[in-house]
Amino acid sequence: MEDAHAMDENPGTPTRPRIYLAGPDVFRPDARDHFMRLTAACEALGLVALLPADGNEDQRPEAPEKQIYEANMQRLRGADGVVANLASFRGLEPDSGTVFEVGAAIALQIPVVAYGVPEGSYADRAHAALPCAHDAGGVLRESGSGIAVEDFGQPLNLMLACSVHIEPTPEAALRKMAEVLAGLR
Repeated sequence: MEDAHAMDENPGTPTRPRIYLAGPDVFRPDARDHFMRLTAACEALGLVALLPADGNEDQRPEAPEKQIYEANMQRLRGADGVVANLASFRGLEPDSGTVFEVGAAIALQIPVVAYGVPEGSYADRAHAALPCAHDAGGVLRESGSGIAVEDFGQPLNLMLACSVHIEPTPEAALRKMAEVLAGLR
């Protein structure tokens, strides 16, 4: 997949905001088409898409995973905003790499807008997927281990839910990001 570079072609024109597109979308069978659609949506909003490295770029034969990490961190550091796919990935939680990128963006004070978040609360989804019961104090706990299930009524763990804007679709997330960045100017 080719990276969309953050530089506008004409040096005299203002630079457009650069948006890093985080998520496990690089694993999709239609990843190239998906990123082309998101890049077009960015362009329509006056944004520049920064695509995650997916391992298909020119790589040195040693440690390609380290090269992907370094490329993604460089793109993330150069971003004005992050739009992240936080859909459940191989379980009840979002992709761990994407969650790392969201945390890094928040630490770098880069705004994040997420999409793909399932309806309802995390506790409701956990209760539906795992044997759980409320204890005498009303705390929802996994039946086998007794571990408490976070239940603040949020759609994600509180550290994600309280740090990002959540929108229903990638397009809505990009529109929200354009609004957020316009408010920072």
